[in-house]
Amino acid sequence: MANEGISINSTNAEFGGGDTETVVGVNRKEKAPLLSQRRLFRSLSGRDISSNGSEGSNPKRTLGTFGGVFAPVCLSQFSSLLFLRVGFIVGNLGLLVACGSLTLAYAILLFTILSICAISTNGAVEGGGAYYMISRTLGPEFGGAIGILFFFANVFSSALYTTGCVEGLVDNFGESGSLAQFLLDGKWYQFGYGSAVNVFNMLVCLIGAGLFAKLTVVIYAVVLICTGSVILSYLVEHDAISVPIPSSNPIVNDTHPLNGTYTGFSAKTLRNNLYINYSHDYTNCDDDENYSTCISVNFAMTFGVLFSGVTGIMAGANMSGEMKDPGRSIPRGTLIAVLFTFATYLLLFVLTAATTERFLLTNNYIFMMGISLWKPFITIGIITATLSASLSNIIGSSRVLEALVKDNIYGRLTHFIGLMSIGSNPIGAVIVSAILVEAVLLIGGLNQIAEFTSIFFLLSYLGTNLACLGLEWASAPNFRPTFHYFSWWTSVLGMIGNGAMMFVISPSVAAICIILLLVLIIILHLRSPSEEHQWGSISQALIFHQVRKYLLLLDSRKDHVKFWRPQMLLLVNNPRSACPLIDFTNDLKKSGLYVLGHVKVGNFDDDSKDPAAQDYPKWMALVDHLKVKAFVEVTVAPSVRDGLHHLARVSGLGAMKPNTILLGFKDNTPSQDFFTRDSSPFNVSSYQATSPVSSSPSLLTQASATSSRITTEEYVKMILDVLNLGKNVCVCRHFHQMDKAAMFRKGNKQKYFIDVWPVDFLNPDDSNIFGTTSLFLMQLATILNMVSSWRKKTMLRVFLCVSSRDADPEAQKTQVKKMLQELRINATIVSVPWDHVTTHLHKDGDGGHSDAEAETNMNYLSRLNEEYINGVNGLISGQSVDTAVTFLHLPCPPANPALHVDYLRLLTSITNGLKPTVMVHGISAVTTTNL
Repeated sequence: MANEGISINSTNAEFGGGDTETVVGVNRKEKAPLLSQRRLFRSLSGRDISSNGSEGSNPKRTLGTFGGVFAPVCLSQFSSLLFLRVGFIVGNLGLLVACGSLTLAYAILLFTILSICAISTNGAVEGGGAYYMISRTLGPEFGGAIGILFFFANVFSSALYTTGCVEGLVDNFGESGSLAQFLLDGKWYQFGYGSAVNVFNMLVCLIGAGLFAKLTVVIYAVVLICTGSVILSYLVEHDAISVPIPSSNPIVNDTHPLNGTYTGFSAKTLRNNLYINYSHDYTNCDDDENYSTCISVNFAMTFGVLFSGVTGIMAGANMSGEMKDPGRSIPRGTLIAVLFTFATYLLLFVLTAATTERFLLTNNYIFMMGISLWKPFITIGIITATLSASLSNIIGSSRVLEALVKDNIYGRLTHFIGLMSIGSNPIGAVIVSAILVEAVLLIGGLNQIAEFTSIFFLLSYLGTNLACLGLEWASAPNFRPTFHYFSWWTSVLGMIGNGAMMFVISPSVAAICIILLLVLIIILHLRSPSEEHQWGSISQALIFHQVRKYLLLLDSRKDHVKFWRPQMLLLVNNPRSACPLIDFTNDLKKSGLYVLGHVKVGNFDDDSKDPAAQDYPKWMALVDHLKVKAFVEVTVAPSVRDGLHHLARVSGLGAMKPNTILLGFKDNTPSQDFFTRDSSPFNVSSYQATSPVSSSPSLLTQASATSSRITTEEYVKMILDVLNLGKNVCVCRHFHQMDKAAMFRKGNKQKYFIDVWPVDFLNPDDSNIFGTTSLFLMQLATILNMVSSWRKKTMLRVFLCVSSRDADPEAQKTQVKKMLQELRINATIVSVPWDHVTTHLHKDGDGGHSDAEAETNMNYLSRLNEEYINGVNGLISGQSVDTAVTFLHLPCPPANPALHVDYLRLLTSITNGLKPTVMVHGISAVTTTNL
């Protein structure tokens, strides 16, 4: 029997040791999958589970809500904006637009926070912040690309805040300091101070997250005191105060006054500060001596400064790996911190607009120092706020880098970092982050880097919203976060808001960052990290959701012949020898359904596990290796025939059911192993050695030993069963001879033919070239010729067998030509005389057979002698010198089982020595001439 199509294989039951339970007489291993996921429980409870099952405290997770989330987020939201940019924003935008802009900025951030809360309360959250959430939802490619950008955003941001801290020190304690003059000033001195701050941050991070949390709480208390002093100053200072304009402002050289005025609470001052009145940014001038060369302020610039200053919402999520209960701490801490900072900014905006003249606001950004009850409060606030922000960013970047290294997203490029980790503290990641911050400080150009930093953050927030949106749209039952205050539209608004802000800050930089993100995604996709990480792909969940929806809309009752397409079920016995046939059927399906079916002969009760389920991954690996677009169905049955019934009935889903079943031919052709043959395009030597294809002897075993299990009678009954099930049937032979690689080789200029013989050679008197089977033959051949690779190298031929008994052969040819034109089939009609063949048929006649036997319509087999069959075989062979594949009419098998052996013997004799051959019997209309 051939190994091209029929599925025959047996499976031995496998039993494993360990605890078992008896279920309906079958021993099965007792499994507790959740208990085996110790890392999951460590993440969920913050406690470690030792090897003996006892629970102990986990020193790695030490952070609570206040020190791990609330304080870092507050400090990141305040940063330098709190003390250095309130006057700039209120003075240019006015109170109304400033409050509206603040509300808009926080609304955009709030939508992102809702997505963060939803994801972080849907399961165990480990270290990595935005990277961890995105990669576990959107996959390693998207997560890895955004993760590395998020890492560099934290590095750049740490360098920016370090520079801000140094500027605060120099402005107040430098050679021209407002408070003291003991620090030397100059480029390299400032670099040295920045390096000292960076080393301090690194030492804090090296000691651990516990010290970071304690230091953050202390700094937060200091900043809170400084902020309280500013608010108190607004409330108690009722008299007008003249505040000098800094000498660094070029306006000092003009005719304008050198002082601005703090008026105290004044209705007039409030009215003057209500509306927009843009000025110049005196810190950004082409000529430091000429005020007119300073950049003019606009809404995009002001809103960009405001939004960039409050984007530290991930400061807590970045530390998720060190939190005792990240699922509780991240949502609570982040939301409370954001509401607190929003209220603080809103209060400061109102107080500033009601007490300070616009001229002072736009020409002295540190005007608060001039009205503060104690000036050092502002200096301390600026220094501690920027210091804490730089510290938060460097520890956040190290945790993101640690997560990237653990997941091996960038392979050898980051492998050495993981080697330097000690215990739970990522020493290597901290050192690398600090070195990169130092490099940024050394290179300079921080103003240019600032825009990239903001957009990198926004990209990560956009990715977080996209992740939440995907989870919500996928409607997976396991997406049930304990945080309920979100929806798909909040995620969409978050994406739109973050995306819009990217282009508000800088359209050109936003475009560059998006291109960079896409390049990273493509690189990671080509590297295929998804093969190493099985985190669950949101794309699969979304595809399932959409496919299910559209399958329900696909109604088989609305099928029409105009839109018919082949939906193939190919029964495969031994994939090693069936590779060419599997590949050929992939071409023949023409965007239709393609299912590989395999029957494992055996008794389901004999196995402790489903043997079909055990083999399924191996078959999926086979599909990947052969690069065919096919589904796989494996069933267990007492016989191949019973298995065929299973597959024919249950394969597919809804209206997507196979309408054509392909079988291999039963003969004695020796099997060929296309996986090991050197010249075979299906050779597995270049395939992964650990893949199921190359390591599955039970699946890929030769089937010749099992071919005797199916008899000729059973095989013919299978063909008859397919027709009785209402399916078209194709019987394929000689496909081990097909070499598509040689045929379609670039240098091969030879033309090949797809031959169609629409005549029933076993019953030529009843043959009808316009019958269902003949039209089905031509339809399949045409579909094959429509495939681009076949169309370039092959031509379609339809053979018309003519006899001297025909009334008008030319008229018949014309009629066939007209039919092909109406069916839009581009084929050459070849007339072949075959009187020399039919002579043998008529010579024997029907002699010796009664009329009753003739009425059974099965006596035609007795008319076919050896000379006739050999003549038909020679007729086809003589026309097949350059044939690639031949399509023949498959007569319906006789109902009488006694004739089955003769039926298969005749098919064997007709097709002996031919090129790859498909014998077809169709039972349904597949083409139409109607529009």
